Amino acid sequence: MSEAMIASAEQSLNSERERRQKLELNKLQKRLRREVGQAIADFSMIEAGDKVMCCLSGGKDSYAMLDILLNLQKSAPVSFELIAVNLDQKQPGFPEEVLPEYLSSMGIEYHIIEKDTYSIVKEKVPEGKTTCGLCSRLRRGILYNFAEEHGVTKIALGHHRDDLLETLFLNMFYGGKLKSMPPVLHSDDGRNTVIRPLAYSREKDIARYAGLREFPIIPCNLCGSQENLQRQVIKDMFQSWDKQHPGRLETMFRAMCNVEPSHLADTSLYDFREGKRLGGKRQAVHTAEPEATTDFGRLDVLNI
Repeated sequence: MSEAMIASAEQSLNSERERRQKLELNKLQKRLRREVGQAIADFSMIEAGDKVMCCLSGGKDSYAMLDILLNLQKSAPVSFELIAVNLDQKQPGFPEEVLPEYLSSMGIEYHIIEKDTYSIVKEKVPEGKTTCGLCSRLRRGILYNFAEEHGVTKIALGHHRDDLLETLFLNMFYGGKLKSMPPVLHSDDGRNTVIRPLAYSREKDIARYAGLREFPIIPCNLCGSQENLQRQVIKDMFQSWDKQHPGRLETMFRAMCNVEPSHLADTSLYDFREGKRLGGKRQAVHTAEPEATTDFGRLDVLNI
C-alpha cells in the first residue's frame, strides 16, 4: 500500500472519529442542559435578576457547571448574571495563568482571590492527617464573604448527583445521620444561598463531557496521595455497583427525592403519637465562619 493510500485511510479514520466525538459531545451537552435546567426549575435555584457566582477550582465539575450555565443563560426565560470566581490558595506549583486565560477566552466576568490558605493548612494539620476539613472551611469563609461584598445572590458549587449520594452514605456509615448535601441551602440571616445545578447529573457524564470539551483541568495537589479516605472507599463501592448492577445509583437517587418520614424513626420529622408530619430540624448554610463538620475527604477540594 502506497504512502498516499495510507495517509488517505488515516485521514478518513480521523474524520470519522471527529464526527463521532462531535455527535457524542452534542448528545452529552443536551443531556446536561436538560438535567441542569430541570434541577434549576425543581428547586427554584435561579430567579430573575439573580447574580450567580460560579466557584471554580479548575476541576472537571466546576468547568462543566459554568459551561452549561453559560449555555442556558442564552435561552433562559429569565435574565440572570454570571460571574466566575477562583480562590488561589497559593499551593506550590499551582498554574496561576490557566484559569485567567480560559475565562478571558470565554468573555465572562471573573475574579481571582489570592489567599495563602495553603500555609495555614500545612501548619495546622499534622503530617499524615486529612487536610480537606480545614481547607474547605477556610475557603468557604473567604468565598461567602466575597459573595456578600459583591452583591451575589446565589453561590453555585459543582457538586453532582454522585457527590450527593456519596455524602448520604458517608453520613450514614460514619456520622450516624441520614442527610446529604441539598440542591439549595439558605442561610438563616439571608446572607448566602448555595445552589448545586449539577444535582441531577452523573459524574461519568460530566467527566466525559469535560474530556470532549478539553477543559484545562488543574489537579488539586494539596491533599497529596490520600488514597484511603472514607469518601474514596464509598466512591469505589459505587463504581463497583454501577458496573455490576446498572441502574442502582439512579434508583438510590430517586429514593433521596422520595422520602417518607412516617416510615423512618425521627421524632422531629413525624409525630408518631398523633400521626402527623412535623417541621424537623431546619438546616442552613453557615456564613463567613462555618463550624467544624465531619471530614469525609476530597469532595470540597475537588468540587468547590
